[in-house]
Amino acid sequence: MRKTGDVTVDAMIEDLRTLVEIESPSRDLDSLVASAKAVAAVIECRLGGQAVLVESEAGPHVHWSAGEDPEVLILGHHDTVFPLGTLERRPFMVEDGHATGPGVFDMLGGLVQAVHGLATLDDLSGIEILVTADEEVGSRSSRALIEERALACGAVLVLEGAADGGALKTGRKGCGTFQVSIAGRASHAGLEPTAGVNALIEAAHQVLDIAALGRPDIGTTVTPTVASAGTLDNVVPAEATVIVDVRVESAGEKDRIESAFAALAPHLDEAEIAVQGAIGRPPMPESASAELFAVAKQLLPDLEGKAVGGGSDGNITAALGVPTLDGLGAVGGGAHADHEYLVIEAMAERANLVAGLVNAIRVSRR
Repeated sequence: MRKTGDVTVDAMIEDLRTLVEIESPSRDLDSLVASAKAVAAVIECRLGGQAVLVESEAGPHVHWSAGEDPEVLILGHHDTVFPLGTLERRPFMVEDGHATGPGVFDMLGGLVQAVHGLATLDDLSGIEILVTADEEVGSRSSRALIEERALACGAVLVLEGAADGGALKTGRKGCGTFQVSIAGRASHAGLEPTAGVNALIEAAHQVLDIAALGRPDIGTTVTPTVASAGTLDNVVPAEATVIVDVRVESAGEKDRIESAFAALAPHLDEAEIAVQGAIGRPPMPESASAELFAVAKQLLPDLEGKAVGGGSDGNITAALGVPTLDGLGAVGGGAHADHEYLVIEAMAERANLVAGLVNAIRVSRR
């Protein structure tokens, strides 16, 4: 049975421990099933009602609704970037004012804070929670559901970890990944080096062309990150691949970059190029968060807002024109790194901020 009242940090830490100790790496379906069930159990214990597991090829998403007309969507994810076994090496710990362990900051801490903040409200009507299983790998299976619930609710609070210093994330770059595959022709590197078409040399040309697409002066970064080629040291490589990370601040740059990748052409005779990928998460302009950030500032006047380079599911909801505020989760740092941590002292304030925002959104609509 749900109990209202002040948030209890000790209870939040115990729920956080429960979620962290069920490892949930993206694409590990068995782990994600266990994680989704744990997330659902925490929601049901603290808020009542029933959390539904929405099956997908990427693992189960968790959806909870308090009923009535939907007014605000609490959005997060339960998958993490850390492989199974990380917990053994880096167990959940509380020490020196920090909680550490895989996923505490990105973003299990934010989920726990949101649920406990909502539990302080006497009235939960109009609130929905959606916790997806594939945010860290592109949200392909959850995107349609995210868009559906965001449009139905009309306002989105994203529980990703805060920016530096506890700032909310008021803007995000659009981001995507491209893979450039190069086909050449193998030959003996000693006997017939010119009989082949060297895919590695072609890849080198492509890397330089691709890197030149960046416009850091307007926020566009194009970064080749992974490359592979060749089979043996005495064989002209017949195949090569280059993977590229792209970040953009505007829709115009999204279009330019996607067109430029589609137009890549080989430098070597008989080499062939195939390109896959896109900027799957469009930019989240600061205008998308302005309304909700103003409300947050009324609740906590010292809050700051920052535009950041990383993407989240908030990019998806903002692109629909739905007011979206991000970075409402844990205060801490080290996302995706071994030193990931959550600041315990900030947990209650962030939980209450979520509750205050939900109340303000509902009041404005009634």
